[in-house]
Amino acid sequence: MFTGIVEELGEVTAVENLGDASRFRLRGPVVTEGARHGDSIAVNGVCLTVVDHEGDEFTADVMAETLNRSSLGALTVGSRVNLERPTAVGARLGGHIVQGHVDGTGEVLERKVSENWEIVRISLPADLARYVVEKGSITVDGVSLTVVDAGPDHFTVSLIPTTLALTTLGVKQPGDPVNLEVDVIAKYVERLLAAGREDGR
Repeated sequence: MFTGIVEELGEVTAVENLGDASRFRLRGPVVTEGARHGDSIAVNGVCLTVVDHEGDEFTADVMAETLNRSSLGALTVGSRVNLERPTAVGARLGGHIVQGHVDGTGEVLERKVSENWEIVRISLPADLARYVVEKGSITVDGVSLTVVDAGPDHFTVSLIPTTLALTTLGVKQPGDPVNLEVDVIAKYVERLLAAGREDGR
């Protein structure tokens, strides 16, 4: 489990096309400290498994399902990425419960710059709209954010200077894709309510 609090901005150092998958090598001195084979690291909000690591770099394989469902397929050598290790048991939950299982992708539609923050409007796939509510939580490229406004096909978030400086959201421009993960609790509630209706409760 992750919390959506990005630990560092990493960098893609190599991409290998494996046909129905891709192998990425990524640099991240913080997240590779103490890393072992089989560990999980979230890359732009996608939970990936460490295949190998050497120094401050690690390698991860990304299967076709993940490439199709997320924006990782658009990464190239030199791309900056948000990196986060799983939260430790007993640690503070700084953001919200994040699984690293991307539900879909959105697109940056607009940025409104203010003196101390920016409002960013992002497109929202129709099948995810019911999970996104005003003042609720959403994960954008691995960053836990609070929804400012929720529409039928878009939502807005407000980015503080820290988020702008320490994550890729500070440089995303209109037209850029972003990974979206909605609040998993909302999905469980929906499923439980549906099961209750089927049982006639």
